[in-house]
Amino acid sequence: MALGSNRRHHRFGRPRDVLKAALERLSEEGVAIAAAGPVLLTDPIGPSHRRYANSAAVIETDLEPPELLALLKRIEREFGRRTGGQRWTSRVLDLDIVLWSGSTFAAPDLTVPHLLYRERAFVLTPAARIAADWRDPITGLSIRQLHSRLTRPGTARR
Repeated sequence: MALGSNRRHHRFGRPRDVLKAALERLSEEGVAIAAAGPVLLTDPIGPSHRRYANSAAVIETDLEPPELLALLKRIEREFGRRTGGQRWTSRVLDLDIVLWSGSTFAAPDLTVPHLLYRERAFVLTPAARIAADWRDPITGLSIRQLHSRLTRPGTARR
């Protein structure tokens, strides 16, 4: 999964601390955190002017993708995320399902693998540190290979 924050939280503090608190909150809900990647500070995409703290985590859960998505959205709301409004603006917490045990999943409100993760260094960089050998079920490429293709010299970074 991917995690992001670029707004302080009244209780948890800086965005990097918000990510840590979100992982703790997931654990409280019975989601096992098998590995957590490093926190990166990245430039925003879209209209936000605040830098993001981004990370990735490998989680283990008995929940199915739609149930996990509902849990992630509930936690985002608990942390103060508001729905609606302009896309890609500042947010206290953003939690996304990126990959799912090497398989695909599609529903009206969820597509796994995440449609844009292959184009986002802020997802692939921390993911490559914790799950480099995981394979994308669509391309067959590993996270390491996707990261290398995206970040090699001469490639536009996102």
